[in-house]
Amino acid sequence: MSIARAALICWLVLVAAAVGAAGPDTSLRPEPRPDRKAPAAVAPPQLSGDVRSVLRPVERPRSVIRRGREAALLRERGAVCGNPDIQGESIGRVSSPTRGCGITEAVRVRSVSGISLSPASVMDCRTAQTLNFWVLESAVPRLSDTGGGLRAMRVIGHYACRTRNNRSGARISEHGKGRAIDISGFRLRDGSELSVLKDWDSKRGFKPLKNMHRDACGIFGTVLGPDSDRFHQDHFHFDTARHGSGAYCR
Repeated sequence: MSIARAALICWLVLVAAAVGAAGPDTSLRPEPRPDRKAPAAVAPPQLSGDVRSVLRPVERPRSVIRRGREAALLRERGAVCGNPDIQGESIGRVSSPTRGCGITEAVRVRSVSGISLSPASVMDCRTAQTLNFWVLESAVPRLSDTGGGLRAMRVIGHYACRTRNNRSGARISEHGKGRAIDISGFRLRDGSELSVLKDWDSKRGFKPLKNMHRDACGIFGTVLGPDSDRFHQDHFHFDTARHGSGAYCR
């Protein structure tokens, strides 16, 4: 072995021994960074009052929420026209090929102020509200002392696309617009009935029937009864037509 090679081997042995004595090298370990404070939170940009009012979610007024809940409850209970005293169902638009007939928003009314309509009758809400008012203010109190009080009303005419009194060439009746109802009798709680045809001049029915007919004048736009013509001898005709000269009552 040459002297130079022997010297190289000796140097390598000395280096290895030195490394073993020094332990594992820590120079490659990542050094901890010096302590640094977290950056301060960036404040959101300041918005003007006008901009904030636009971006803020709009809350519905409590009155609107309350009315919505009340309307839903009324529908669940069978009320129509927004009135718990009017029970029935909404049937929407009623169309007809005949010009002048039809109802934009129709309802089928079963009862008003607790008084049944037999059969249930189709009309618009304005007529239903008017009928309910008349029943509450006139029919119920006028019959409170007769036969134990009013229980139901017999209806012989409500919505029907036809001319006035079914006469050829006549104008479309208010019945064809959902604004009229014909009532022929009043059923009482004792099981008896007051008939417009039979009791208009009877001792028992004369006073309450005449009073109810008179009370309806002004509540309804048109009021017709047995004394008006031969077409109304057996019923009251009530409608909500508007006349320029005021209510038409006969």
